[in-house]
Amino acid sequence: MTVREMIKAHPQPGNLDRDALLRCIEDCFDCAATCTSCADACLGENDLPELVRCIRLCLDCADVCEATGRIVTRQTAADLGVIRAMIEACAAACRACGQECERHAAHHEHCRICAEVCRRCEQACDDLVAKIG
Repeated sequence: MTVREMIKAHPQPGNLDRDALLRCIEDCFDCAATCTSCADACLGENDLPELVRCIRLCLDCADVCEATGRIVTRQTAADLGVIRAMIEACAAACRACGQECERHAAHHEHCRICAEVCRRCEQACDDLVAKIG
């Protein structure tokens, strides 16, 4: 089963825009995996001391994205205040990580990819927050 199928099959779907919700969920999980992979790739680089902040932000972003994806996936008796706060925190983590990865993108392809994925997740979060109001 995919997340899309599970959300569609849910007996008590939430009131959120389904497309925005699904894009946020999928982008959060994609960003979590990408940030984890980027942090790992940074650990293998020769200029490791210059990548410490990047690694930290990637790991923080991965954790926030994973938690946000899980919370937003839950549909039953959702608290929109909690959901909004998590999504806003996720967008902030993606913004910080994306900016840091962008600093290293010219020298490290994994950072360029990570910055792009972070920007996409940040946008998906912003779009869902706008739908919540």
